[in-house]
Amino acid sequence: MSNNSADAIIVGGGLAGLAAAAELGDRGKRVILLDQEPEHFLGGQAFWSLGGLFMVDTPEQRRMGIRDSRELAMRDWLGSAQFDRPEDDWPRKWAEAYVEFAAGEMRPWLREMGLRWFPVVGWAERGGSYATGHGNSVPRFHITWGTGPGVVEQFERRVREHVSAGLIELRFRHQVSHIIMQNGCAKGVSGEVLSDDRAARGAKTNRDEVGEFEVYAPSIIVTSGGIGGNFEMVRKAWPRDRLGEPPQDMVAGVPFHVDGRMIPISEKAGGHVINGDRMWHYTEGVRNWDPIWPAHGIRILPGPSSMWFDATGNRLLPPCLPGFDTLTTLREILKTGYEYSWFVLTQKVIKKEFALSGSEQNPDFTSGSWMEVIRQRVLSGSKATGPVEAFKEKGEDFVVANTLTELVGGMNQLGGGLIDETHLRAQIEARDAQIDNPFSKDAQMMAIHAARNYRGDKLIRTAKPHKFLDPANGPLIAVKLHILTRKTLGGLQTNLDSQMIGIDGQVIPGLFAAGEVAGFGGGGYHGYNALEGTFLGGCIFSGRNAGRSRAIA
Repeated sequence: MSNNSADAIIVGGGLAGLAAAAELGDRGKRVILLDQEPEHFLGGQAFWSLGGLFMVDTPEQRRMGIRDSRELAMRDWLGSAQFDRPEDDWPRKWAEAYVEFAAGEMRPWLREMGLRWFPVVGWAERGGSYATGHGNSVPRFHITWGTGPGVVEQFERRVREHVSAGLIELRFRHQVSHIIMQNGCAKGVSGEVLSDDRAARGAKTNRDEVGEFEVYAPSIIVTSGGIGGNFEMVRKAWPRDRLGEPPQDMVAGVPFHVDGRMIPISEKAGGHVINGDRMWHYTEGVRNWDPIWPAHGIRILPGPSSMWFDATGNRLLPPCLPGFDTLTTLREILKTGYEYSWFVLTQKVIKKEFALSGSEQNPDFTSGSWMEVIRQRVLSGSKATGPVEAFKEKGEDFVVANTLTELVGGMNQLGGGLIDETHLRAQIEARDAQIDNPFSKDAQMMAIHAARNYRGDKLIRTAKPHKFLDPANGPLIAVKLHILTRKTLGGLQTNLDSQMIGIDGQVIPGLFAAGEVAGFGGGGYHGYNALEGTFLGGCIFSGRNAGRSRAIA
């Protein structure tokens, strides 16, 4: 490989870029992979993930008594995506191809690579409406042993083998600012060499320029990620007609380097962004008491039992239940005129139902050790996992109290005095009055009973129904929840070979996109809603398609 030319250039060293590079290396192609961050950031945002993958009809599901199928998964996907635009043609084709992959080759291919999964399959985004609407009909969220780092590790291993063989060159602190086009065809990229930076992985790094570069290849694959770390871009793209005004106070669920800078650069080269107003942000964000990146937030992955109240203490209506319908809940919260909401729960609920998103917040799963999982989640007595207890003790958004009066006092101190104790108490008492029978008219209680019909939820994810105001179940806990930025659902339009498609509907020779920058495939294969586990899965699938593309000779 010459110093400045290759068969393909990949811009972005996240999971999609690693997947594409690994596949190209397997084909004997010469690759230069460029990333603006230091080498120890390799793997990008995927490193910080919980490692959840949406897979269909797996041995893990069948062992848990789950009956799944490609047909049911496709029905759920289309009910959630709600494709309704002419430009949704390629996204729909990508969705169909991904579900086929998730129900077929995905698991054996990843297993052969070395990935393994926790045996209890998670049930994310349950929907809570009709069977034709949004949500997973069955649990499909497969947590990888080793979480995000465990996923990244296997793809990085494959890439490093090709580096050793001289096929792939990794160039870090290389910030691409221009895609070189000639007669409508991609020829290379240029940009700036940035100064070395030894900041901790995920932290904000410098943008000090110490040089320039140009590299050339007939195929350029953009795998640079989304916009979640760039609040300005998030607010600009925010769908005000569907969600209302964007929050002024948000927390970031992704590092600063998820900045969206390659999107306008790709557009200038002829790429076409579609569905830019489709996005996926969470409503259960809390400020990290030990932040790594600016405005660092962590998402609570809740079980179904926490009571959810708006900023003024009114209980949210179904399907705005914990873990059921993210964007509907986001819209309803913002309708109140406030940008935050509250969970109210007990120690018994936090013990069994609270998980925190991210590899660093789940050291037991990240370690891949059964003994660590048992120690953290079974042998901990009345306590939740260590990271959850640390947030309960040190997090600025947590209030812990022995009585409701004390709890409301703490909530009002955090939230500006909007909670009326009498009103809050009446709602909790009404809920508690539903506990004495195994049936209920309360939609949330019905959902809890339904969850406990699933063996996995009853075992590790859903607390036994109990009265919140009974001191024996305390202490009481309130959590102030912020809007947390995360995923870009729209992106650069691509065909199934990951080739970029221009505004005229034609392929742009030599230009490719994969991962979040391409809406995880096609320019937005989720449509309006995500089913979870489909972000990492989409990076793997679209990166693989790019690396295997027939258009890269």
